[in-house]
Amino acid sequence: MSFHKPTDAAGKVKEGLVYGPPGRNAAHLCIDMQRLFDKGSDWAVEWLRRVLPQVCQVVELYPAQTIFTRFIPPETLEDAPGSWRRYYEKWPQMLRRNLDPDFLRLLPELELHLETARLFDKPVYSPWMDGRLHRMLQESGVDTLVVTGGETDVCLLATVMGAVDLGYRTIIVSDAVCSSTDETHDATMQVYANRFGQQIEMIETDRLLQAVVQGA
Repeated sequence: MSFHKPTDAAGKVKEGLVYGPPGRNAAHLCIDMQRLFDKGSDWAVEWLRRVLPQVCQVVELYPAQTIFTRFIPPETLEDAPGSWRRYYEKWPQMLRRNLDPDFLRLLPELELHLETARLFDKPVYSPWMDGRLHRMLQESGVDTLVVTGGETDVCLLATVMGAVDLGYRTIIVSDAVCSSTDETHDATMQVYANRFGQQIEMIETDRLLQAVVQGA
């Protein structure tokens, strides 16, 4: 069985909604667009704000169907399990006891949408580990996930792989995701497109907006 996505004559990956518009049972997962990863933080993602306008457009498309995930570090080093303890030994300033609580908040441009959107906090890369998110989505009848945020090769990667394993139709908005490094971002995007062609679709924001409006 081939997992490869169709390519054109030049071998370039094609983007698009292979299976049609997302439909009424879609939700938008916006991954970790927090001040924790904005400028001024030791974990700053340089081009977080480059993708923010596109992320805002997708939130506005799904105002009541958006779920903002937030990465929440442990309070103390002793609260970090297993290899996470080594991780926070390298980043002790990011433990909650040492961190300005405002860093855990969403970017201001996204906080504006919390009257309709929801928050989902997680202590690790994946939002799926304890089953809460999956139950929430299943209770709402969600079968399709539109995914934005970051990082492409860390928390977003964990989100997308879990969504695929759980059987969700998974649509990555390709110009609304970001990473700290161009090289691993590009490599991960190639993996999404070329290894999971039947389960992951990729589309730019403008084309997504057009498809949703036309499919309404």
